[in-house]
Amino acid sequence: MSTTSHHDERVANMKFSSVYPHYVTKVEKKGRTIDELHQVIEWLTGYDQNTLEDLIKKEVTYKTFFDDCTLHPNAHLIKGVICGYRIEDIENEVTKRCRYLDKLIDELARGRKMEKILRTVK
Repeated sequence: MSTTSHHDERVANMKFSSVYPHYVTKVEKKGRTIDELHQVIEWLTGYDQNTLEDLIKKEVTYKTFFDDCTLHPNAHLIKGVICGYRIEDIENEVTKRCRYLDKLIDELARGRKMEKILRTVK
């Protein structure tokens, strides 16, 4: 399933601050911590906790959130299906990065080991 321009625009204009509480709820409900959530977000985006809090306060959109980040060089190793979309097939960069984050948070909530989530290459 490929994304549409309407879908990509909707994702780009979502505010990270409106979705972040859902990420927290999802991981905590499954026994994971906010620190682990922040570790996953920092790995993918390079944003430390202070920067993340600042971006949440500024109510940035996903477009700004992902355009301004330094994506981890191993992010391309994140593959699979999330929200009905195969990540490798998504062409729009903002949507792809958003789905990268969704996939990592899903793996965290499912109890996957952190070294596997963070695509630690041995």
